Amino acid sequence: MALRTRNKVSPNFSMSSMTDIVFLLLIFFMLTSTLVTTNALDLVLPSSKAKSVKKQTISVSIDKNLNHFIDRDPVEPAFVESILKQRLADTEEKVVVLRVERGVPIEHAVMVMDIAYRNQFKIVLATKPE
Repeated sequence: MALRTRNKVSPNFSMSSMTDIVFLLLIFFMLTSTLVTTNALDLVLPSSKAKSVKKQTISVSIDKNLNHFIDRDPVEPAFVESILKQRLADTEEKVVVLRVERGVPIEHAVMVMDIAYRNQFKIVLATKPE
């Protein structure tokens, strides 16, 4: 006499709950990525294959007309050092991102790099990814 059990384990695996979670994460990251804005001007930067900076504290920009900006605020070149010291005074990681438009003489970029060196700020030269 062959007795059959009614409780059989199904070998199939349902992926529907996993795909729901993946789609929710995708929607979440798409929405939050549009909310991220940079504190920088729209400059034409030189190209590079370097990686981008994860954490940006303050940005110094120099455009073709040799106008200096800290984040989006116009600044006279003589006051760049004092404003950087003031804004980075109470930050733990003092990182300055230098954004220099293509065609600007190198002396202006070196001036900001020298300010960062004297005050022991970390400085990163921003470039456009290739």
